[in-house]
Amino acid sequence: MFESFSIVFTISAVLNFINYKWLKLPNTIGLLILSLILIIPITLSKTISPDFYKFFCDIIVNADFKTLLLDGILSFMLFAGALHVDLGVLAKEKKSILLFATISVLISTFIVGGLVFYAAQFLGLELQFIHALLFGSLISPTDPIAVMAILKKANIAKSLGIKIEGESLFNDGIGVVVFSGILLIATATGAHDQAEIGKEIGALFLEEAVGGIVYGLVIGFIGLQFIQSLKDNPHLSVIMSLAIVMGGYAGASIMHTSGPLAMVVAGLLVGNKININKNKSEVQKAFNEFWEILDDVFNGILFVLIGLAIHLLDFNLSYLILGIIAILIVLFGRVVSVFLPYSLLKHEETTPSKTIAILSWGGLRGGISIALALSLPNALSGGLILYITYVVVLFSIIMQGLSIGAFVKKLYA
Repeated sequence: MFESFSIVFTISAVLNFINYKWLKLPNTIGLLILSLILIIPITLSKTISPDFYKFFCDIIVNADFKTLLLDGILSFMLFAGALHVDLGVLAKEKKSILLFATISVLISTFIVGGLVFYAAQFLGLELQFIHALLFGSLISPTDPIAVMAILKKANIAKSLGIKIEGESLFNDGIGVVVFSGILLIATATGAHDQAEIGKEIGALFLEEAVGGIVYGLVIGFIGLQFIQSLKDNPHLSVIMSLAIVMGGYAGASIMHTSGPLAMVVAGLLVGNKININKNKSEVQKAFNEFWEILDDVFNGILFVLIGLAIHLLDFNLSYLILGIIAILIVLFGRVVSVFLPYSLLKHEETTPSKTIAILSWGGLRGGISIALALSLPNALSGGLILYITYVVVLFSIIMQGLSIGAFVKKLYA
């Protein structure tokens, strides 16, 4: 796995260089597009040099996208993202973020799952309703990493920016919990399983969601004591922050709590307590430089893997058509799941329709959706779900990601 990881990292670095020098697209979007272009000569090599093609396939398979993301780089990315979020500003939008990260995910799950189920029936594809709900749950968490830099440059309202940022941090963890709950139902076989399923889902929520938040507070507090005692040693303080992420995420796995939620909470606590955004002290500067570089590295690897792994899918016209239909369904589900919670609260924005439009179009789907789809076996329609997930994610990152800046500017022109 280390060899595969090293090769993917090298490819990411080279493509990053090409994008920076010539394409000049937003980093993650440029990497994804270049990865898709790279697939063309690699696929052509299948007949010219089968050994090279097999070697490349083995690299992607051995990289183990699902494990690498869910059990590895996701923890670093969430911690790095949470470090710079101002808790005071976040608190002002806590009700919106809470609703978007929970109720919106549930609404989207059932709307998308239900409509995709009927679309599959119309196309003559075999997809059970519970399997369609699995797709709805894995595609509902937003991943606006690729679009945040563009939104900041578009001069959107601060309250809107924190809504998007806060939602992206918390709904990954909630989305995994919802996915796991539906997966319990989908794999239940007997009457006893059905009778106990409600208790199991309740226990899962308490253990994963609530437990993850509490656990994040604990490891964040403990790690913070070490960091605050190392004001004269910024390098060691950064090492301690790495220990929070790596040791904390491993502990979350052992304790069966939500690692993503724990990392968000720990990152928020540490970043705000050391006032990382001031960037004046040696510790603050060391934190900013290290975590910014690490975040760029892992983002690059993630989006390169998304692009390169697409060649493992076999072309299927019916699946592709359902994927295109799913794009429209996911966008519709996003609008409804944003509008309903948003309409329940008061907001600082003076133009609600514009805010809902930006939240809807800016709700990108990304690596976590693909990772969850990869975890599904064929018995749970894994092949079909992975295919349509890829179609939605590629459209989301490339089309929505590239157009969101112009979309925002046009709305506020």
